[in-house]
Amino acid sequence: QVQLVESGGGLVQPGGSLRLSCAASGSAFSFYAMGWYRQAPGKQRDMVATITSAGSTNYADSVKDRFTISRDNVKKMVYLNMNSLKPEDTAVYYCNAVYRALSFWGQGTQVTVSS
Repeated sequence: QVQLVESGGGLVQPGGSLRLSCAASGSAFSFYAMGWYRQAPGKQRDMVATITSAGSTNYADSVKDRFTISRDNVKKMVYLNMNSLKPEDTAVYYCNAVYRALSFWGQGTQVTVSS
C-alpha cells in the first residue's frame, strides 16, 4: 500500500515555472514506477511524465523539453519541474504509483497558468 500526497501547485503566469512534489509513504517505494498525470476540466486524465524504478523517463509530446520528472528513493519523493508554462498546462496534476497490478493515486494539486 502506498499513500501519495502532492504539493506545489498554484497560479503562475505564462512562461513561468513550478515544481510539483509527491510524497509517498509505505514500503517498497523504490520498486514502484511513478508518474504525473493531469486532468483539465471536461477532459480525460492524461499522462504527463513517468519514471521507472530504474530511472528511465517518458514524457508526453506536449511537455517534452519543458518538464522534467525525477525521483529520490531515499526520501520517497517524486518531482515534476515545469518550465515555460503555457495556459494549456492548466489542470489538476496527479501523482501515480504502479507496481505490477497495483496502482495508487494522490488527491491532486491544481496548476493554473494565467496572466
